[in-house]
Amino acid sequence: MDWKTLFLSPEGRIGRQAFWIGWLVLLGVNVAVGWVPLFGHLIALATIYSSICIHSKRLHDMGQTGWWQVLPWVFGPVLVMGSALSIGVLPAIAALTNGEPELSALTALGGFFVSCFIAFAVWLAFTLWVGCSNGQAGDNRYGAPPPNATAVAL
Repeated sequence: MDWKTLFLSPEGRIGRQAFWIGWLVLLGVNVAVGWVPLFGHLIALATIYSSICIHSKRLHDMGQTGWWQVLPWVFGPVLVMGSALSIGVLPAIAALTNGEPELSALTALGGFFVSCFIAFAVWLAFTLWVGCSNGQAGDNRYGAPPPNATAVAL
């Protein structure tokens, strides 16, 4: 499999080795371009599609639909945004009800950090599940199993 197919096509199947190589390449690209102010952020946004492609192909190898990756993409931001909103809402409610807004703000901030940790844990667990699970041995509805030889010809 060549690099264009690995990073730009969500069709087909890839094994664990190709997944981890692709994942590490994307991580390296994101770390490297993170130092470039505007252009780097645009490239980082473009790597989201490549990440979707490698995750889809790996899920296909496991016999799963690529739509499973929507869960961490939706669950994490919803959890973090909900707790971020509570940082402003809880102290306002406490101030209106003659409570202690400082304590409410501190409690909400703690909840925000817990939510960020849970969102990160969900993302990490999903990535490890996708990257470490065995693929199906034979053909499945997504195609033939990937070859066991060298995963990617970069």
